Amino acid sequence: MTKIIGLTGGIGSGKTTIANYFHSFGIPLYIADDEARKLMQSIKIVNSIKDAFGESLFENDILIREKLAKIVFDNPEKLQILNAIVHPAVKSHFKNWLLQHQSNSFVLYEAAILFESGSHKNCDFVIAVTAPVDIRIERVMKRDKTTRELILKRMEAQWTDEQRISKSNFVIENISLDKAKQKAEEILKILEKRQ
Repeated sequence: MTKIIGLTGGIGSGKTTIANYFHSFGIPLYIADDEARKLMQSIKIVNSIKDAFGESLFENDILIREKLAKIVFDNPEKLQILNAIVHPAVKSHFKNWLLQHQSNSFVLYEAAILFESGSHKNCDFVIAVTAPVDIRIERVMKRDKTTRELILKRMEAQWTDEQRISKSNFVIENISLDKAKQKAEEILKILEKRQ
């Protein structure tokens, strides 16, 4: 049976870079945030978001993600409302995706809020990607052209590295990409032995 490897890490930890490195070894990769973004364009979810947050977040029926982010990261209750709309759709989408990859020994499920969403319960193993907060902030500021304040708000909405580490089977510290890749290869060898 296909084993699900959950891969998670806080914003700016470099989890997608590490996930793509695992993918380069032929492991199918499901990036929950990317799929959620696509699913949020479906009529059903657009209507649910309009009902919950109002029409002002849309221009020509296209969601203005920055406006939504500002609302939900300023208010934990609103973030819960959004998650209740999006997570079930992602869960269902992943189930269908998984059926298409049943011949693989492993698949990788990458999600920023793997634990917060409860998705870790469906994983056979979990890998946490970590990096010091300052490095993470610097990476996100460069990548998203955003402010330190907004990044810190998003970090506050996520678990800490310590919380993730305590519930993970493996940890990859991603300060030096070469060392992080080396650790990923070591983990892959361990997982292959456990098949």
